Amino acid sequence: MASHVASNLAHIKHIVLVLSGKGGVGKSTISTELALSLHATGKRVGVLDIDLTGPSVPTMFGLNDRQVLQASTGWVPVFADSEQRLAVMSLGFLLRNKDDAVIWRGPKKNAMIKQFLTDVAWGSLDYLIIDTPPGTSDEHISIVEYLKEHNPDGAVVVTTPQAVSLSDVRKEVNFCKKVKIPILGVVENMSGYICPHCSEHHDIFSSGGGEALATEFKVPFLGKVPLDSTLISLMEQDDGGFVNIFNESNLAPVFMTITQKLISAVEPTSAPTNPRYNGNAISVDPDTVVSKDMNDETAANSAVI
Repeated sequence: MASHVASNLAHIKHIVLVLSGKGGVGKSTISTELALSLHATGKRVGVLDIDLTGPSVPTMFGLNDRQVLQASTGWVPVFADSEQRLAVMSLGFLLRNKDDAVIWRGPKKNAMIKQFLTDVAWGSLDYLIIDTPPGTSDEHISIVEYLKEHNPDGAVVVTTPQAVSLSDVRKEVNFCKKVKIPILGVVENMSGYICPHCSEHHDIFSSGGGEALATEFKVPFLGKVPLDSTLISLMEQDDGGFVNIFNESNLAPVFMTITQKLISAVEPTSAPTNPRYNGNAISVDPDTVVSKDMNDETAANSAVI
């Protein structure tokens, strides 16, 4: 199993997990903006959304109406740019009804994550950004297990300045230590607010908690990301043009600084290939899907909701 994952990911130079200790801290937003910033530097980037019960990455990229296609090389990810240098994969693309609730137990989640890693034709990438669910759940254990032969570069941990978020992030840092995933750095999200009228920065919550946490655990602090209501509004337009919009936003320079720190840490190099399409769209029914690679016992267990 792990060898199949390693074979399929052989042309991906660097894998970065994006983690958060709790929900609502903007982890998926950070994953999206980090991918866009890397893309702006000329890197070939993939984004894998393994938040299976709450897949929000398609919405972040304005790609809700797109489909995953079957090719000779496997599942073709959705491309967020015309040059096909920014690939996105999420369960959100596969649901027949976008409003379907995904109510899966661990075995089903594990099987889907495995298929994302073995069946998706990622081609050659400089970076694969993996957006994970909040906390430390089955998905985290599975992704670490499946990637053990590929040796992911590490994790970016997202927090907000509030004490409750920082407390949960400490658990996430300890999780990384236990499973031996290096922490590439901490990002403090929602660190202030950018006024849409004057572009001035104003504090809303406390500030500096993320940096203090990084100091406490002796890990890099990548930077602070303020709230930008203008950018959030553009993301919610769902027109697929967010790639170009982001590069002109107030947050682009902020994320470029974070990205340069990340690039300095992992020093990526690579080049891509694009698979051939046969035009067949892929979709799943969350109430009935069972991975073709699951054994009989696992399949039987996963069928129970």
